[in-house]
Amino acid sequence: MASRHSEPGSQPRNASPRRGPRPRGTVRAALVAAGLELARAAGPDAVVLREVTRMIGVVPNAAYRHFADRDAFVAAVSDAAVDRLAQRMADGMRRVRARRGTPSGAQRRLRAVGHAYLEFARTEPGLFDTAFAAREHHPPASSNGNPTPLDHLRAALDELVEAGLLKPARRPNLEYPIWATVHGLATLIRGPLRSLSEREKAHLEEQTLAFIWATLT
Repeated sequence: MASRHSEPGSQPRNASPRRGPRPRGTVRAALVAAGLELARAAGPDAVVLREVTRMIGVVPNAAYRHFADRDAFVAAVSDAAVDRLAQRMADGMRRVRARRGTPSGAQRRLRAVGHAYLEFARTEPGLFDTAFAAREHHPPASSNGNPTPLDHLRAALDELVEAGLLKPARRPNLEYPIWATVHGLATLIRGPLRSLSEREKAHLEEQTLAFIWATLT
């Protein structure tokens, strides 16, 4: 027969977890993490302060101790989404084993940057849209001081110069037309070209990356 008395220190099975005060930084991080969950599911329009406070178990007014308004909160979630995109690009570059400064390594790392950007747009559309939402600062900033997507593209282009594949005179500001090309394709594939098959989208991505490479060399 089960005992009617709980063991010392135990809680009833259906009891709610204790909600005590949290350290300031912890609450802010939890709010942003919850905002990322909403953004992943439905994009920036789904990032609502009342919902994130409900998700982490704090009163709605708690959010305003960390963010002036919803725009400020969306900006913080946007920066966190940028971090996710940048990490995907960094991971792609890291998988290239060729030594830095070699022609093979430089070409493959540039390709990895573009491929990771397009892959993120396809597989994380909500975060991708959020990364570029409500931006008052340009280009997109990192929330933790790590390299941004644009930083990774710049590094890949600098390596092309180092490897002797790109003339130094052509290097200044070259990241912007390349970024515009890749970002434009990502937007088209998620918009007017979304009805294409996955195979057709992959082929179009390969064509675009090959076109960029041809313009560089």
